[in-house]
Amino acid sequence: QVQLVESGGGEVQAGGSLRLSCVASGSDLRARTMAWYRQAPGNQREFVSSISTYGRTDYTDSVKGRFTISRDDAKNAVYLQMNSLKPEDTAVYYCNADLILGSNYYSDNYWGKGTLVAVSS
Repeated sequence: QVQLVESGGGEVQAGGSLRLSCVASGSDLRARTMAWYRQAPGNQREFVSSISTYGRTDYTDSVKGRFTISRDDAKNAVYLQMNSLKPEDTAVYYCNADLILGSNYYSDNYWGKGTLVAVSS
């Protein structure tokens, strides 16, 4: 079945970098808008970044200039390059994507299980 699998999370020191990856697994699918969200303990899940089918990107203000989102449609993947990480970036990062399955004329929205990013001071 279709699923989004995140990888690349881990523990880093402030100022360090990580690259998160998310791959949509499943045969015969096409990814449309793909995005990253994050959720810290006690907080609501918040939007981090998104990239449209056309490559248009959007970022929440707190990560502008530090994070870069990109996609690889051949792999049905989305990436988040995270530089100059801060302790406040610590959260579980979730991949989100609108996927078209087979010959459907509509997309469904999917969430990954999440990957932990822990930034120490």
